[in-house]
Amino acid sequence: MRIIIYGVGAVGGTVAALLARAGQEVVGIARGTQLAAIRAGGLTLRTPAGAFAVRFTCHAAPAKIAFRPDDAILLCMKTQDTGAALAELRAAGVREQPIFCAQNGVENERLALRLFPNVHGVTVMLPAQFLTPGEVAAFGTPHVGFFDLGRFPGGVDAADTTLAAALTAASLPAFPLPDVMASKYGKLLMNLGNIVEAAFGPGPDNAAITARLRAEGQAAFAAAGIVWRDVGAADPRRDALMQMADIDGIARAGGSSTQSLARGTGSIETDYLNGEVALLGRLHGVATPLNAWFTTLAARMAREGLAPGTIDRGTVPGD
Repeated sequence: MRIIIYGVGAVGGTVAALLARAGQEVVGIARGTQLAAIRAGGLTLRTPAGAFAVRFTCHAAPAKIAFRPDDAILLCMKTQDTGAALAELRAAGVREQPIFCAQNGVENERLALRLFPNVHGVTVMLPAQFLTPGEVAAFGTPHVGFFDLGRFPGGVDAADTTLAAALTAASLPAFPLPDVMASKYGKLLMNLGNIVEAAFGPGPDNAAITARLRAEGQAAFAAAGIVWRDVGAADPRRDALMQMADIDGIARAGGSSTQSLARGTGSIETDYLNGEVALLGRLHGVATPLNAWFTTLAARMAREGLAPGTIDRGTVPGD
């Protein structure tokens, strides 16, 4: 299996670096200064256990790759960029190759299945951060992260077990699950607090707001008949596989939404996190006002280029 990493950012870069170090054939798809840096000097991954640099082939677009039947394609971009990425893959000749959605949210798999028959979900438990072009950090220990994966909408096949073996051999434990979307819905509940940190900055007062967001999410899931699996602190794998740790000389910037605002990317994935809960609420007659409010707030912050932590906590409705 050759593994194509589409989106060599924080998560994609960590996965690419570990796979390449383990001897796996890896091809990246990146852009801009990240692509130039990887081509010039490889990619450096910094972890609590130390740092290392690797080199692997990296292209600017799928059209530059001669795709093979044994390729596995990992989507590692944010959901708002998935549609364009899928269109490029189809135009480049991808047809039957397995596509793994190693992304937050639960919309990517549906987007991919419209165009491709062989789609897989991946729950990503990997606290990572983009540092500078050609350099990323991952803060987990003893492993930097772990994954659940399986076919969408359900089941496990040979592509899942083969990729899971490759990831596990690269010190990224991966678990094939026939109900991987239950795991991904559990991760979605965890991610509902991302925008709270991004809006107000870190702090103990965030917990109460995040609890309200998750309560709305669970009510919407129940109304929609969605089964979810707890992948948070109650997951027994967490203690043994991945705990957060410091990396000398690197301050953790926060979650993915905070990082998007800090980098001024102009977009944020909240539409597919809190916005997913708002959508389910509207479809099934469940009130989800707080998730809807934060979805609108996140869009405004990204549109206006507002820095993380600049919103007055007192503006939260009902707080």
